[in-house]
Amino acid sequence: MKNQSEKTVKLRKDAEKIFRAGLAAVEPGAAIHKFCRRSNDTLHIGNKNYELSRFDRIHVIGAGKAAAPMATAIEEILGDKISDGVINVKYGYVSKPGKIKVIEAGHPVPDQNGKDGTESIMDIAESAGKNDLVICLISGGGSALLPLPAKGITLKDKQDTIKVLLSCGASIDEINSIRKHISRIKGGMLARTVYPAALVSLILSDVVGDDLDVIASGPSVPDSSTYEDCIEIIRHYEISDRLPEIVYSHICKGASGLISETPKPGDPVFEKTVDLIIGSNMEAILSAKKKAEGLGYNTIILSSMIEGETKHVARVHAAIAKEIRKTGNPLPAPACILSGGETTVTLTGNGRGGRNQEFSLAAAMDISRDKDIVVFSAGTDGTDGPTDAAGAVADTKTVKRALEKNADPRTFLSNNDSYNFFRVIDDLVFTGPTNTNVMDLRIILVA
Repeated sequence: MKNQSEKTVKLRKDAEKIFRAGLAAVEPGAAIHKFCRRSNDTLHIGNKNYELSRFDRIHVIGAGKAAAPMATAIEEILGDKISDGVINVKYGYVSKPGKIKVIEAGHPVPDQNGKDGTESIMDIAESAGKNDLVICLISGGGSALLPLPAKGITLKDKQDTIKVLLSCGASIDEINSIRKHISRIKGGMLARTVYPAALVSLILSDVVGDDLDVIASGPSVPDSSTYEDCIEIIRHYEISDRLPEIVYSHICKGASGLISETPKPGDPVFEKTVDLIIGSNMEAILSAKKKAEGLGYNTIILSSMIEGETKHVARVHAAIAKEIRKTGNPLPAPACILSGGETTVTLTGNGRGGRNQEFSLAAAMDISRDKDIVVFSAGTDGTDGPTDAAGAVADTKTVKRALEKNADPRTFLSNNDSYNFFRVIDDLVFTGPTNTNVMDLRIILVA
């Protein structure tokens, strides 16, 4: 590629190889088979054993970007033992299980398909008897794909609420706290509905720290958040006048004790519930590390729990890369810096992009006076923000190439228009639907 050294070309190719290795480690079907197996009439899930003859029926429900391949794997294990099932997936994130119905729906903003599918899921949950087993498949995107608004709140109210939360800079756990309190399925409400049937949730984590009550807004686990927490979040981001009036009123009523709270730790509805994480961001990072080391890079993992404003996080990563170039610290070149987690973008413009593309753009500006550094940031789900790209790749000549095409990086960054910036120089990363989701993977290579 023009203006790139042979070293940089190799770094860019290696970065993609490392990213692909990370993806392979969290393939949903393999994760299911790793934690679930059947021997004759016994189903082994983690360290628990379930005698299938004890159950009248086995139901499979769930939601998320990885739910379809998870469902296919469960069918491979249980076959005709499954009585029925419904899962919600993001449009395009489809495989073809047999008995389990797959409903494609909207993400990150929920739509009517998602609501219809969630109602079908709750119908199954309500029908489960005390001698039934319900297997719930949860993965990233589950929050948006399980829209079942609380009484009096419409789907449009929920859609408008999510749009406000996504644009104000709120973290995913803050967003989910509010989601749980305007829903009839999230925040442990699914477990309440399924009880007294046995409920096993198999979870592919897409949240920092793998907090069970945050993943997909915790439909099967006790809710640690409260209506009071929601009020504080709304106050902090000063969005009370931007939320639909009925949503704000509902939350205020809940904080005043006029609406029942979500089920909390110790509630008997969780007595027959098991939640098992079968894949996480760290698993992807560890696989990426192994690949990087195999390619000859000295490798350091910063963290799988990085949060914060994307532009600021990008500058820190760029600074570490420049330190490696200058002093060989914290490790000598050739070096690979790996990190995961989920940053946030506070929208100040009206451009198009996502947190990974914005990360790569901000980092590109900081490394533009150096050489032989590559920044690769992408979402493991194959989607970055409301775009068709997974992320973007940048190097020390990115800014120069863009300026040659009259694309000023500062202008694009201030307008949150990273997608169109990288489209100009053909450096968007496209994977298509990966059918998994364990947050983001950032790879910085230094030669």
